[in-house]
Amino acid sequence: MKQSKTFIPTLREVPADADVKSHKQLLRAGFIRQNTSGVYSYLPLGRRVLAKIEQIVREEMEAVNSIELLMPALQAAELWQESGRWDAYGPELMRLQDRHNRDFALGATHEEVITSLVRDEIKSYKKLPLTLYQIQTKFRDEKRPRFGLLRGREFIMKDAYSFHATRESLDETYDDMYRAYSNIFTRLGLNFRAVIADAGSIGGKGTHEFMVLSEIGEDTIAYSDSSDYAANIEMAEVVVEYKASEEAMNELEKVSTPDQKSIEDVSSFLNVPANNCIKSLVFNVDGELVVVLARGDHEINDIKLKNALGATSVELAEEQEIKELIGASIGSIGPVKLPVGVKVVADNAVKSVRNGVAGANEDGFHFVNVNPERDFAVNDYLDIRFIQVGDPSPDGNGVIKFAEGIEVGHIFKLGTTYSAKMGATFLDDQGKAQPFIMGCYGIGVSRLLAAVAEQFQDDNGFVWPTQLTPYDIHLVPVNVKDEAQVGLADDLYSLLQSYRYDVLYDDRAERAGVKFADADLIGLPVRVTVGKKAAEGIVEVKFRHSGESFEWQKEELVDRLNEFFRTN
Repeated sequence: MKQSKTFIPTLREVPADADVKSHKQLLRAGFIRQNTSGVYSYLPLGRRVLAKIEQIVREEMEAVNSIELLMPALQAAELWQESGRWDAYGPELMRLQDRHNRDFALGATHEEVITSLVRDEIKSYKKLPLTLYQIQTKFRDEKRPRFGLLRGREFIMKDAYSFHATRESLDETYDDMYRAYSNIFTRLGLNFRAVIADAGSIGGKGTHEFMVLSEIGEDTIAYSDSSDYAANIEMAEVVVEYKASEEAMNELEKVSTPDQKSIEDVSSFLNVPANNCIKSLVFNVDGELVVVLARGDHEINDIKLKNALGATSVELAEEQEIKELIGASIGSIGPVKLPVGVKVVADNAVKSVRNGVAGANEDGFHFVNVNPERDFAVNDYLDIRFIQVGDPSPDGNGVIKFAEGIEVGHIFKLGTTYSAKMGATFLDDQGKAQPFIMGCYGIGVSRLLAAVAEQFQDDNGFVWPTQLTPYDIHLVPVNVKDEAQVGLADDLYSLLQSYRYDVLYDDRAERAGVKFADADLIGLPVRVTVGKKAAEGIVEVKFRHSGESFEWQKEELVDRLNEFFRTN
């Protein structure tokens, strides 16, 4: 492709609103442009990289017998109402009406559509298992789009769905998808980890996220320093064995703590370590107000809390609700002498507190010498805190460390979450109707573009690996007014294309400095410069990754390039 004929609007200045490396470079190098907040156009270079990512995804999907189709982005509200998600999904679901006032959603995900499709077409276990996938644009009304393609309102996703007659069949496909995803991210050259995760609004049990390790990741990964254990911090199990002190229990005493509300305030005021304080919060759990306890040096994990209680919705109660229930403000709440009937759940660590400190349920006062079970009752002790650095790894090997990650893939065992609600059944080998057992498997394709852009760059621009580069070779005649240079460049352009190389030919009448700066910014693996030695048939070849340069004769160019691309 001649550069004068394509569309590569490079920028010299970093856009002011771009705050991560991938976003800055994709804009500067002319790969994307923003249309509105969280919505982007993929320009020719960006589209070419996306196509290569999609091809790798397709190859690995087909290797595990997944069949591609394409479903509508515009989805009828009735399907979401069948599954119960029309109201439950939340404000991220983009909703609209047609001219007849019928409700629709722009597809944030496609569980309902695929379930209805298979429900109408597959009637017998003999057609199972079946795995279908698509690569399609999705829409989610993100409250705060940011980081360019990493968190947008319109994005490209690969979503696959599998249908099974047995749990064993689902397990097999889940394992196949786990390997396929590992292959995809390995082929893309990404530094990633597969981590235990929460299913979130998708539902079901049994799920892994695939995280690309990155300093700008929005998720924290808890991993073992001695094994391959890794989990999203929301799901990492705490296996600490807590031992209560054997010191004598002192008499409960109420003390004045004016204006001391946080654990840090109270700990400092009373000269008591935070790990001997009891943090008390009130959560609204499916409409019921529940008092939740944790040790003062721990943080309550609302995802763990929701899963442990089998709840649909868990969120911190409003201050007015708390005052009406307990009669005290946030910061003075405690488990002692709560109103009758209030449910109390506590993290396992609370059981070991001896002669601790807790709110007195009276503004400006706390209890000291508080002891679980003697001074208050707990309905359930549960693992509901965030794991911490240095805690033992849940698999028994090593201790926990943290890393930041960008989620690029997620696989779920849905079970019958959707099929049972939507009446999607098949006849088993006994002729009985059974709900399909389902799996769901997603990859953020446009997010992958950002993840690889984040990883494959230096101070001058991109450094694309050969499997992802938008073009293979950048052919740059220094002076397009020099007949020898243009003649040799034209010959090489035809020659390289005949060997099926994708060549970007910079035929623009620009200064050499501009051409070289753009070449570094775009970041193709090889730059072939036709300059002052063109009349002798000599070109300069520079490799973007290493920065090495060589002078080669025209006659040896193809053989040497073939060797480079064979081994890279």
